[in-house]
Amino acid sequence: MRTSQKTALIAGATGLVGEMLLQQLLADERYAKIKLLLRRPLAQTHDKLEQRVIDFDALQTTDLKSFLADTDEFYCALGTTRKKAGSKEAFRKVDYDYVVNLARKAAQAGIPKVALVSAMGADKKSFFFYNQVKGEVEYEISHLDFELVYIARPSLLLGARQEERTGEDLAKVFDSLLNPIIPQKYKGIEAKKVAASMVSVLNSSKEGLIIIESDDLQTY
Repeated sequence: MRTSQKTALIAGATGLVGEMLLQQLLADERYAKIKLLLRRPLAQTHDKLEQRVIDFDALQTTDLKSFLADTDEFYCALGTTRKKAGSKEAFRKVDYDYVVNLARKAAQAGIPKVALVSAMGADKKSFFFYNQVKGEVEYEISHLDFELVYIARPSLLLGARQEERTGEDLAKVFDSLLNPIIPQKYKGIEAKKVAASMVSVLNSSKEGLIIIESDDLQTY
């Protein structure tokens, strides 16, 4: 029997936004269970946590029906960088294939709500490869059978990463130095604010497609 508390699914819980999501959802009394889909198990333990280690390359043939059953919300914070991935093809595999294939399974399992971390400038017709892929993902997920699709489009994400990203570190320095004159839309944003926006929107009574740009994410 389902309780009045909810069950959430997170993909990408080891990333910057994903870590913030996990912390916020574990501390939120509205949630009884937090399910994680991971490449490797987390060392963290908690009464609410349920982990499932999978091969994301084999998502299309992986049976997740029982794991996804009775889940109320899907939070997707999967993503990498072109440099870390090593090639355009490898980047697309993570940021498009993994995300879209998993979202399809979530929709097929009857999960009604999804929140996606995208990026500022996402546009499937963009000249820039990164923005084009993000836009294609948004398009695909917004056309799946969810009651609510929330897309967050942050600019530069701020927070302590487990991995080193030299380019991002330099960008954060410039963001800090030039913050007073940078337009709000382009200012770096704390990952915890992006996570908070995702939880807030998915706990609202809203339906349909909701996209929030980086400047509005700053209010969370």
